[in-house]
Amino acid sequence: MPKTRAQVREEFARKGWSISGWAKQNGYSPNMVIAILADNEANLRLKCLRGDAHNIAVQLGLKEGEVSRVAGTRQLAAA
Repeated sequence: MPKTRAQVREEFARKGWSISGWAKQNGYSPNMVIAILADNEANLRLKCLRGDAHNIAVQLGLKEGEVSRVAGTRQLAAA
């Protein structure tokens, strides 16, 4: 069963993780992860249907699915 955004934020707090740190470690934009976790469950602005938003939601446990890229590949390709 997928987690709620509040459950993910509580998990981060319990484990002492920062959202920005998690995002950087997993190769995502901190701003995008923050926006996804700050979104309103009842009226979502970010549906997380494709791309990085989808991958972030899957990795955070907000939705079921498969991550469609290996974390950090974007940075390696740009280097």
